[in-house]
Order: sequence, then C-alpha cells, then structure tokens
Amino acid sequence: MNEALKQAKIAFENDEVPVGAVLVEHGKIIAKAFNKNLTLHDPTAHAEILVLRQAAEVKNSSRLDDCDLYVTLEPCAMCAAAISLARIKRIYYAASDKKFGAVENGARIFHSSSCHHQPEIYSGISEKESQKLLQDFFRLKR
Repeated sequence: MNEALKQAKIAFENDEVPVGAVLVEHGKIIAKAFNKNLTLHDPTAHAEILVLRQAAEVKNSSRLDDCDLYVTLEPCAMCAAAISLARIKRIYYAASDKKFGAVENGARIFHSSSCHHQPEIYSGISEKESQKLLQDFFRLKR
C-alpha cells in the first residue's frame, strides 16, 4: 500500500484526484499508476484502469488471476467491473468511498448476478493517510 500511496501523492502533485494503484504478482510490483483523467483528457483514466492496462501488457494477457491490487480509494463501478473481468485475486484498498465506491458501498459490483469473478476484498489499510490526502486535495479546490 505504501507504493500506492506514493502514486496518489504524485497524482496530488499533478493536480489530479490523489488515487494511486499498484498490481502485485507473487510479491513483486508489475504495474503502478495514479489517476490521469485531466492529464489524458480521459474519463476512464482512473489509477485502477491504468494499472490493469499496464499489467495486461506486461503479462501479455487480459487475465490477471495471480495478481493482487492495492488502491488508495475504494474502486468505482467502472473499475470494479474491470477488476472482475481481469479476474484479480485480491483487492486491498485504503479509504472507503461512500458516494462512488462500488465494492462495499453503492452498487456493490461483486455481489451482482452479472459479476464474472469476485476477488477477495480487504479494506481500511492505510485508510487515514489516504483520507487525509483526499481531504487536503479537495480543501485546496474549494
């Protein structure tokens, strides 16, 4: 999670919503990313999507079933669906997202009958640090 938080801090420094993600396979980071929605002019450029794309290229496969995802904020519905399609083994996330989260809040994608794969879910890891980063970012915007 420390590397995901580093990625979130880079997002903050680039005036992007501070969310970072890393994908780990057998204890080794194979991809890392941060939100780049504004930089890439792409509403789908969430940290999770970018890290899945990188890892799929590294592994030359759309299936990432031996991988664990570490992300600083609960994934939204788009990201949760992509995580399911990639067959991610485990998700570790820091802060819950009561408004847009779709793992344990809101749409709860992994509990949907249309969900292809349900990963193991672990939440609250480095939650306070991630929440503070997000709060500081949005405080500066207001």
